[in-house]
Amino acid sequence: MRVMTALLSCAIAGSAWADDIRVLSAGVVEPGLAKLAEQFRRETGNRVRVLSFSAAPQLERRLASGEQADVLVCPPGLMNDQLRRGKVESDGHIIIGRVGVGVVVRAGALEPDIANLERFKQSLLGADSVVYSQASTGLYLERLFDLLGIGEQLRPRTTRYANGAQVFEHVIGGKGSEIGFGAITEIKPFESKGLKLVGPLPEQVQNSIAYAAGVMTDAPSVDVAREFVRYLGTPSAKATFAAAGIE
Repeated sequence: MRVMTALLSCAIAGSAWADDIRVLSAGVVEPGLAKLAEQFRRETGNRVRVLSFSAAPQLERRLASGEQADVLVCPPGLMNDQLRRGKVESDGHIIIGRVGVGVVVRAGALEPDIANLERFKQSLLGADSVVYSQASTGLYLERLFDLLGIGEQLRPRTTRYANGAQVFEHVIGGKGSEIGFGAITEIKPFESKGLKLVGPLPEQVQNSIAYAAGVMTDAPSVDVAREFVRYLGTPSAKATFAAAGIE
């Protein structure tokens, strides 16, 4: 009986050391971050609860509404904004990797020629419609098309969605000559559902968006949050991110 009581006491004491941290994260890094959150739990006993895998504008709204979290994972623009506001620790953030932009069509559709920049432009101008998100990838594409001088021509044929998943679902269920765009990490899970990755953007205009992880200044579990962010910068974590397409 004494042995059982001792074991139970140890178990209770051990669980008291464990803590939960809450994370707000960009959806683009989900394939790597979800695996690392589980690995961190197994190694430390501390659970990582991702409150949201969302596009940057949605993360910004949640932060503006006062939602509390321990760790933020997002593009540098939003991270820098939170740093200026004093919402993220100035020495508690790291770059975890970069994600490139891919060109997609529905499986079986005629693939656009994206071999070089001029052919890419002509493929876009010849498409029935163009589909991309309102997230960081989409903001870049909008600026790119304007810089290429085809923004005005594409706008009437452009459809925007809140996130990459909605873009891909639209393309899969679409018809005619339709070209979609999204972060390469988000494309992979949809390839078995009827989506075809044609390839990355032409090298001259490829934009690999960086993603950073930072500790929130009002983090309820700040010590574990710092430990998790450090963990995301370890060589093994970098390898996990790279395997998911986050270089």
